[in-house]
Amino acid sequence: MKRLLPTSEPAGGSTWGWALLLALAVAIYSLGLGNPYIPTNGDEMVYAHIARLTAASGHWLPLVSELDNMRNTKPPLLFWQALLAGDWGRHWSLAALRTPSLVYTGLLAAMVAATVQRITGSAGRAALAACVYLAFFSTFRYGRPFLTSAPETFWLSLPMFWLLWQVLRPLPPATATTTAKPDASPGWWAHAAFGLAIGLGLAYKSFALVAPAAAALWFARLATEPQLNARVLRRATLQVALSASLALAIFGLWFVLDPDPAAVWQEFVLAENAGKMASTEGYWQVALRGGDGSMLAQLLSYVQNAGLLAFVVLGLLPVALKRWRACLGGQKLALSLPPHTRILLVWLAVWLLVFMLPSQRSARYLIPAMPALACVIALGWQHIGRIWFVLCLPLCALMLLVLGRIGWVAHDLGIASTSEWLAAMAAALTGLLLVLSGLWRASWSRGCTVAACLAVYACLGLSTAPLNGPAGRYPADALAAPAKPGARVAVPNNFNGQFERFEFMLPGNRFVPYDSGIRASATPDAATLADLLARHDAVVWLQGTPTESAPPCAPGCRLLGTRWELKGRHRSGEITLTNLWYPQQWLFRREWLIGPAS
Repeated sequence: MKRLLPTSEPAGGSTWGWALLLALAVAIYSLGLGNPYIPTNGDEMVYAHIARLTAASGHWLPLVSELDNMRNTKPPLLFWQALLAGDWGRHWSLAALRTPSLVYTGLLAAMVAATVQRITGSAGRAALAACVYLAFFSTFRYGRPFLTSAPETFWLSLPMFWLLWQVLRPLPPATATTTAKPDASPGWWAHAAFGLAIGLGLAYKSFALVAPAAAALWFARLATEPQLNARVLRRATLQVALSASLALAIFGLWFVLDPDPAAVWQEFVLAENAGKMASTEGYWQVALRGGDGSMLAQLLSYVQNAGLLAFVVLGLLPVALKRWRACLGGQKLALSLPPHTRILLVWLAVWLLVFMLPSQRSARYLIPAMPALACVIALGWQHIGRIWFVLCLPLCALMLLVLGRIGWVAHDLGIASTSEWLAAMAAALTGLLLVLSGLWRASWSRGCTVAACLAVYACLGLSTAPLNGPAGRYPADALAAPAKPGARVAVPNNFNGQFERFEFMLPGNRFVPYDSGIRASATPDAATLADLLARHDAVVWLQGTPTESAPPCAPGCRLLGTRWELKGRHRSGEITLTNLWYPQQWLFRREWLIGPAS
C-alpha cells in the first residue's frame, strides 16, 4: 500500500512524548465534568430540562417540557441516553449526564489514532493525531456537555472509518488461476451496517444529516474504485441508497413509538428543520452579503472549529497547492493520491459543500468531519510549514495570560483556595513555557503548539474549578431554607432554559424564572426584588455592580445563602481592552438566595 508518510517517528516528539501528552489530554477532558462553567452549548440546560421531566414522567415517550415550543426539538435518543445515565432521576447530576459524551469523544479519538496508525505504521503518529483531534476547540466545547456533537459524530463517522480501514487492509496475493486482486468494495451487508450506524446518528440529532452522511459515503465509494463504469456506479448508488433508507427507517421509528406523532412532525420536522431552509431576508442576500451565516463564513468553518489551531489548518492550503502543482505535468491529481487520502478529502469536502446550502449556516454543523481533519493534519505533519505553528503560539500565550489572571483574581476574592490557585498558575506557567520553547527551537514548534493548546484547556478548567466547590455552591442550611417542600423560588433567567441549572444547585424546589436583565433595557432594581419576594417563597438575586456588597432589599429580607458565579452573557461593550485585566469587573459576581423578612 502506498503511504503518504514514512513510518518514522513523528516530527517534533517521540512516541512516548505523544503518548504522555495524550494521557494528559484525557485527564484535562475529564477535569470538572460536573462543573456548570465548562465551555458548552448555550442550550444545554434546555435539553437537561426536557430529559429531567421526561424521566419524572416514567415513560420513554412522549418527551416532556414546560418550555414553550421546546419539546420535540431533538430526537429521543439524546434524552434516552440521559435517562439511563441519570438512572431515571435517581442520580441526576451534570457529571452523570455528560459522561456518555466524554466516552463518545474518547472513542472518536481512538478511531482517529487507529486510522493514522494503519496508514503510517507509527504509534507516535497515531497518538499525535488523537492529540490534534482533542486540541480542536470544537471537540473541547462540544465533545463534553450533555448537548453534544460527539454521539452523532461517532455514529456518522463509522462508515467512513470502515472504508478507510478496508482500503488499508493488506490484500491476499493473487491466486494461481487469476492475477486480478479480489474486490475490496464493501458489500450489501456492510451497507446495511452503515445504515444502522447512520440511523443511530440521525436519532441523536436530525434526519437531515442523512444528506451529508450518504453523499460522503457515495463519493468515497467512487473515489476508491480502481475503475469507474456504469456497473460500478449503479452498484454503489444502490448500496448507498440502501444505507440511507435503513437510516431513515430507524429515525422514522420515532413517529411509530411516540404517542403524538403529529406533534413530532409539527415541532421537529417543520419548525426545527424545514425552518432552517427558509430566510425572511432572502436566501441570496444572506448567503452573499458576508458576515455570520454567509457562504464565505461557512468556507472558514474548519478554521473556526480548530480554534487555537486555526493557522495550522490554513497551513494545509500551501501543502495542497504544492501537491497540485507537482501533479500538473503528470497524472491527474485524484489518481495520484492514495485511496485513504481520497476518502479523507471527500469526507471534508462533501460536508462543507452540503452545509453551504441551508439558509442557516454554522461551523458546528461540520463537526462530524473534524476527525478527518485531524487525520489529514497528522498525515501532513512535517509538510506544514513551521510558521503556521508559530502563529498559533501567541494566541495560546494570550489565552494563558487571561486565564492565569482570572485564576489570580479568583484567589484574591477568596473564591479559590491557595492549592487551587497554585494549580491554575502551574498550568498557565507550563503553557507559557511551552510557547517560549516552541518559538525558541524550530524542532519543538509543532509539538509545543499542540501541547500549549491543551495547556490552555487545563488552565481554563483549573481556573473555574473552585466554582464547582464550596465557593460556587450554597451551604447546606441554605438548601433547606425554603420551609416547605416544592417551595416557589424565583430565579434569574437570561437565556432559554437557563433556570434549569438551579435543579443541580437547589434541588427539591419549584423554580419560576424571571428576566435578569441581560436582554432588558435596564437591570432589575429593588422594586423588582420586592415584588418577587412578595410572590415567592425565596428569590435568587444577582449582584448588580462589583461594589454592591448586599442585596438591595437588606435589611428588610433574610439572606439565606451566598455563592459566587461566573457571568456567562454580556452586554455589548461590557468587556473592553481597558478592563480585560480586571475580571472582577465583568466576570465574577455574587448570587444571593433571599427569603422574606418574616
